[in-house]
Amino acid sequence: MTVHNTLSGAAALALIAGGALADASCPLDEGRVSVLGNEFPAIQAVVARAAECASDVQYQQNLTTEHKNIQVPALTANPAEYTSAVVANGTLVPLLNEGLVRPLDDLIAEHGEGVISPAQVITVDGQAMAVAFMANAQHLFVRQDILDEVGMEVPTTYEEVLDLLEAIREAGIMEDPFVANTAVGWNLAEEFVNMYSGYGGEFFEPGTANLAIDNEAGVAALEMMAALNEYAGPDFLTYDSNATSALWAADEAAVGILWGSRATEILGEDTPEEIREATVLAAAPTVGETGIPASTLWWDGFTIASNVSDEDAEATFVAMASGIEPAVLEGNEDAAVWLIEGFEPGKAAAGVAATAAAGARPYPMVPYMGLLHTALGNELSDFMQGNESAEQALADVGAAYEAAAREQGFLE
Repeated sequence: MTVHNTLSGAAALALIAGGALADASCPLDEGRVSVLGNEFPAIQAVVARAAECASDVQYQQNLTTEHKNIQVPALTANPAEYTSAVVANGTLVPLLNEGLVRPLDDLIAEHGEGVISPAQVITVDGQAMAVAFMANAQHLFVRQDILDEVGMEVPTTYEEVLDLLEAIREAGIMEDPFVANTAVGWNLAEEFVNMYSGYGGEFFEPGTANLAIDNEAGVAALEMMAALNEYAGPDFLTYDSNATSALWAADEAAVGILWGSRATEILGEDTPEEIREATVLAAAPTVGETGIPASTLWWDGFTIASNVSDEDAEATFVAMASGIEPAVLEGNEDAAVWLIEGFEPGKAAAGVAATAAAGARPYPMVPYMGLLHTALGNELSDFMQGNESAEQALADVGAAYEAAAREQGFLE
């Protein structure tokens, strides 16, 4: 499977769509539209506009942080429970592996002129399989008031982050000033992927599914993760995006590695004014000597399910295309790094923009990356709790990955 990933480094910032959709055919008068996706402001804004377009037909939506666990069984049904899955780099791959999303070339040609640019189209083996509308990455969140209190600058490396965390603790400001999305499972795995990428590591031997993380970069990535979480709360292995956002708003964190898509929420009115005004969003720190941000660049976009009628597929495409017209920016400018004409990054988008511009690598889109991500999520918690060495953790990940890869035919 050859994937053309449009979002690579600073190129993400240059992605723009065309003008307004010439003929959105809204409101729809036939077809079924049913959308599954993650739950954060940017996706909510897109889906709200799609719902307006589909207001006169059968419409359903399910925006949930559990979307990754729902999408494959829901789209395997025939007819599929959802006509569209809103996906990202990593969550598209399982759907591709099972043939659960359809090529979009004909729909783009018929309905995409003037709203979907070629740069937004995610192609796999020469076929359009998704339309990207935003970029995302995990990056640094830091409190300027606390930086001022300890007399330090915004850190640009993880080594400097550790120095800052120690200074905060020593000053008696916070005992546990660090937060990241380290919940056991997908989130913990993503933290390793980010850190290992920052060390310049390659996940697989070139051109193969053979795993390549059992090396010095892999050990260093785990050791840095453990060092950081010495400054996190004792239940850090339960922290997901909802938990870390709440900790930030509750004045229980001063340094965080959080998703850019959460910035609008964190900078919103539910966060006390003194905290949101002091919050600085910066590029993901580098680590070691590579100069590469220890993060991965993601895109979010929409797909159309294979197991739905052509009528439902067309209706859903029209609705979702209307959802990413430039008008979605009105009132939502700070909800994302939008890949839409007219977008100019504001404060909430600054961290993602800076991380992309600094050369963060895209999350790998190969068929077997999902198996590695699952193995990492299942096998790293013992190390993070101090119950085994980094070397043993990597060996456990390797064994779990290889068993899954053999079962699915990626390894002999």
